[in-house]
Amino acid sequence: MVHRIKCGNANCYIVSDGVSGILIDTGTSKYLDTVIEACKPYKIKFIVLTHAHFDHAENAAALSELFRVPIGMHQDDVGLIGSFNNQSMSAKAFLGKIILSATKIASKRKMREFAPFVFLKDGDDLTGYGIKAKVIGLPGHTKGSIGIDIDEKEVIVGDALMNIFQPTVSLLYNDEKMMLNSAKKIAELGERTVYFGHGKPLQNKVWVKEGV
Repeated sequence: MVHRIKCGNANCYIVSDGVSGILIDTGTSKYLDTVIEACKPYKIKFIVLTHAHFDHAENAAALSELFRVPIGMHQDDVGLIGSFNNQSMSAKAFLGKIILSATKIASKRKMREFAPFVFLKDGDDLTGYGIKAKVIGLPGHTKGSIGIDIDEKEVIVGDALMNIFQPTVSLLYNDEKMMLNSAKKIAELGERTVYFGHGKPLQNKVWVKEGV
């Protein structure tokens, strides 16, 4: 079961068996109480960050302390905990450039730092935390972007794809080629409900035209 937590224009998710679960992404400090309230019905066992941009990771330290659970993320994104600017970001589309400018301004505030307890990588099994799910490596938006494939039925992709105004590949990227390859990787998973870091879920499809 996937429970979407709307935190402004971003999403966090609880993946649960109905009793226990894991929290995927943590939102910004403005929505800390929203996330805490959504987690109350569940025994949270683990926090996973799809990537370490502030709009997905700002509450990680506070929630890890509150729930007394570890934080998991990919090692390649650790530098982003200190500053958004520790990885370069680019955008081609007009909307992407607007979002990038706004993000750079907002990210100047200091995120509370934390040390991840668990480094996650492609293929890691999360059944030990009470859910039937695996980690998928989805680099490109950031160097260490990951997704969570749940029981081969649902996939949480972070910002590897976006659905802000329309469903698309990521509008911002550290590495465009890797981002496009990750979008293809998601399509190759086949039938899945896709849960985005931004926007409403929808069914999986071909995200990148052939030859791109």
